[in-house]
Amino acid sequence: MPEPSGGKNARGSILVIGGSTETVGAVLLAAEAAMRAGAGKLQVATVESLAPFVATALPEALVRALPETPAGAISAKGADAVRELAEAADAVLIGPGMADTEETQAFGERLLPHLTGPLALDALGLACVTADDAAVHHLEGRVVFTPNPTELAYALHVEDDAIADDPAGSALELAARARAVVGLGGAVSWIASPDGSVWRDDSGEAGLGVSGSGDVRAGITGGLLARGADPAQAAVWAAYLHGRAGERLSSSVGRLGFLARELPAEIPRALAEISD
Repeated sequence: MPEPSGGKNARGSILVIGGSTETVGAVLLAAEAAMRAGAGKLQVATVESLAPFVATALPEALVRALPETPAGAISAKGADAVRELAEAADAVLIGPGMADTEETQAFGERLLPHLTGPLALDALGLACVTADDAAVHHLEGRVVFTPNPTELAYALHVEDDAIADDPAGSALELAARARAVVGLGGAVSWIASPDGSVWRDDSGEAGLGVSGSGDVRAGITGGLLARGADPAQAAVWAAYLHGRAGERLSSSVGRLGFLARELPAEIPRALAEISD
């Protein structure tokens, strides 16, 4: 785990790109989680109609308003509007709450070639990789994917049953194809590296299977990347911190019924446990 330091710039800047008019909560969850994981500077890019709300909800963040489609998704043209921020950030997270597969894929095709990493791709942010395994090869491994089993199946063009039958092997396959670390969420987390390394994480409780939980995990991953963790380290620690946050809430709230919005506040406490 990277050692903390005093200045916000020394702890890294994270740019979180995501949201739509129907799922802006996802980008809020991911952005807060990135800060709770220790990132020093927060920037968020989301649909222009809700950018003022996001700025109010996240007073710590610089918020960039992006062009949106008539249906309320981030437009592919938004890639040009956010490129400068993305190139300057210490880490970029793309995907939480994004909608419209075609627009999101086109967004990635316009933005990803200009990035040098570190990069985390979550949920629909993987649309580019689903269309082209080589979409992030130029980043030379400075990438983490944070799919759930359904998203991994979609990226590999297989049925969900194939992931359930061999989650570790499936994660390894995408890692090798895309040359990226894959952090597969689920009841058990599997982290696979392009070099063939695999980690298993059993932390967490059943209550983590709740709407928004994956957005929190993606945010933790992005925050750790911003702090300087290498991709495999960020993915492994994100799995553990996410799981441990769920365990803490299971103890204090109940095994079921805690909310994803409650998870970020537990991340610094889980980090403190590790430090102690």
